[in-house]
Amino acid sequence: MTAAKAPQSDSVKTVRSSRTFHIGDATLPAATLDPGLYVVATPIGNLADVTLRALAILAGADAILAEDTRVSRALLARYGIERPLSAYHEHNAAEARPRALRRIAEGQALALISDAGTPLISDPGYKLVSEAIEHGFAVIAAPGPSAALAALCVAGLPTDRFYFEGFLPPRSSARRERINALAAVPGSLIFYEAAGRLAETLADLAVELGPRRAAVARELTKLHEEVRRGALDKLAAEYIASGAPKGEIVIVVGPMEARPAVSEAALDREIAEQLTNLSVKDAAAAIAAKHGLPRRQIYARALALAGAQR
Repeated sequence: MTAAKAPQSDSVKTVRSSRTFHIGDATLPAATLDPGLYVVATPIGNLADVTLRALAILAGADAILAEDTRVSRALLARYGIERPLSAYHEHNAAEARPRALRRIAEGQALALISDAGTPLISDPGYKLVSEAIEHGFAVIAAPGPSAALAALCVAGLPTDRFYFEGFLPPRSSARRERINALAAVPGSLIFYEAAGRLAETLADLAVELGPRRAAVARELTKLHEEVRRGALDKLAAEYIASGAPKGEIVIVVGPMEARPAVSEAALDREIAEQLTNLSVKDAAAAIAAKHGLPRRQIYARALALAGAQR
């Protein structure tokens, strides 16, 4: 489908071309934008990480849709950009989305940004993009920072294949169920997590995935940036002992390592040994994680063995 473009008058083009932004003592011209939706990545912490193209688009847009206008004003002020800001987040998206689409239809260029990083990653922007495309509007990406990719780069884990999960469920039972469903993914796993849940999430990851190599990246690009690396169970123990950290958290877990096949007899012996100290559920999780086998399969076998031992 060809993107629809509304005609622009000479006066509109003149106003847009007169906009500027500042980097240090330099004054640079804003981009002259065709009507459409511009998906613009912004820094995840260090404001110097913004691209020149992102600044030119933000300065040239008729309006900026921001997840949190208070956060976004700090970035705009840093670079001398004065454009109208409108809130666009999960709580107002249903009402704000039609208004944004109408503005594009009228010939405006709108920039979409999130609090930090690349829009559409764990936020409702994808619905706006989807509907803009359905209307035939141009959708243009201005790529840049991403916390998930930044964490993957410094984790020291395989990067040839990876799966971004975002936030896991807050309740442990649902979280463990979801982790188990991801156990067979043949690549590194990337999660976002709240600092207050970090220790329990690491513990659940260790139970379901075994002692895989992992990294916890905190406050990336900021003053107190920290990356801890190690086995999941050891990282869980560290954060249980030290308490919840502060800041934004990304967890990267390495892929399952190749394991030798195990016979049914050997598997039964391991399960029986684990059942002397653990519940059926925990024994099944531990054995499944160790051998990279489906937890439901091991759970069924553990139930049978537990019944036979009574």
